Amino acid sequence: MPRSLRFLARFAALFAVLQLAAQPVAAQSILRDAETEKLLQDMMDPLTIAAGMPKGSVQVVLLQDNTLNAFVAGGQRIYVHSGLIEAADTANEVQGVLAHELGHIVGGHVPLSSEGLEAPTGITIVSLLLGVAAMAAGAGEAGMGILAAGQQAALGKYLAFSRAQEATADAAGVQFLSKAHISGRGSLSFFRKLLNQEYRYGYDQSDDAAFARSHPMTSDRINTLEHDYQADPAWSTPDDPVLQERFVRAKAKLYGYLATPAETLRAYPTYMTGVPARYARAYAYHKDAQVEKALAETEALVATDPDDPYFLELEGQILLESGRPQDAIPPLRRATEMTNNAPLIATTFGHALIATEKPENYDEAAKVLRAAVGRDRENPFAWYSLGVVYAAQGDLPRAKLASAEQQALSGDMVQALRSAEAAESGLPTGSPDWIRAGDIALAAKAELERNKKRR
Repeated sequence: MPRSLRFLARFAALFAVLQLAAQPVAAQSILRDAETEKLLQDMMDPLTIAAGMPKGSVQVVLLQDNTLNAFVAGGQRIYVHSGLIEAADTANEVQGVLAHELGHIVGGHVPLSSEGLEAPTGITIVSLLLGVAAMAAGAGEAGMGILAAGQQAALGKYLAFSRAQEATADAAGVQFLSKAHISGRGSLSFFRKLLNQEYRYGYDQSDDAAFARSHPMTSDRINTLEHDYQADPAWSTPDDPVLQERFVRAKAKLYGYLATPAETLRAYPTYMTGVPARYARAYAYHKDAQVEKALAETEALVATDPDDPYFLELEGQILLESGRPQDAIPPLRRATEMTNNAPLIATTFGHALIATEKPENYDEAAKVLRAAVGRDRENPFAWYSLGVVYAAQGDLPRAKLASAEQQALSGDMVQALRSAEAAESGLPTGSPDWIRAGDIALAAKAELERNKKRR
């Protein structure tokens, strides 16, 4: 490829990167667990309140990704990678990360990121036009020089803008932790983990390298934050022991779910009899189809605390997924009642009722699942299960509507449109369900049209 074309290709790539920086993050695999979501929300809420926002207004979403990362992508949600949970030793470390990401939300950094693109994009376009004009006039070397200089200037502008946002979010995180009376020790500890990872992978730590990064140098961030945190009265506040115990449980549960059974049994050998170890091993045995061993671990958990709804949920889940739905109903019903119909647990309970294939259980299943989607409309499996029970009861229009909800959430807009239109034709005109079917159909059509234009 000629050098001029290589420069054009690099320039086009830079332009694409700058444009993509302002776009929503691509969908990743979301990990959902009632106990873990409750823990993350309880960790988040004091910070949200400290930022002057209503409790519960910022949600935390866990993504299956083994990297140490968290981010915001517009709206009031913080996305946390499973690798970050695995790397953290304390709940306080995770709260330090959440405080920083909340700084981005409060600062409006994602919605405002287009402002950071204005200057570099302008430089990109101008230098592209000048460079092409120079090359067309026969000054190939000069044209390539213009392109290279413009590329460097555009990238530098955007990186400087990004570093400024990160520094602002760091400062805001300090304030939120302080107002919530939460120590910044965990935040510093996690930054040191990041710095150790950079050393391990040979990241350039020189002063020149700082200008090529989207974040300030980690060592500089540590020095700044260390001064701010240690001057704060909350610095000596001890970690919440109950929150830490819950974090260790959830971390072990996540490990057991994601790791191979062999890895889990190495990390949590059978001589470890605490709750975290039993949690992890229960998942490992279940994944390895060792049902009796998995149930023995859950029975030991329930014996330690018969009123823990999450132990009961796990017991019911293993029974259900092992082909024993009737046996799964008592623990799942109790867990659902104890958590005031927590949507994820209620969904599993509703599925168990359907799986018995006993018509006398269908009314209860429909009631439970309607309550679940009423509180959590972004649960595709709950909608799918509700569609199954509606179909079993002969209510085909509402079965189609539930299918449309599930298909839309899963991104299958072609099927969502078909199901919504089928539901709309069979539902009473003007009813809430009829209106909802129409809304889904319109949204699906709009999304299909957008996809068509992109192609």
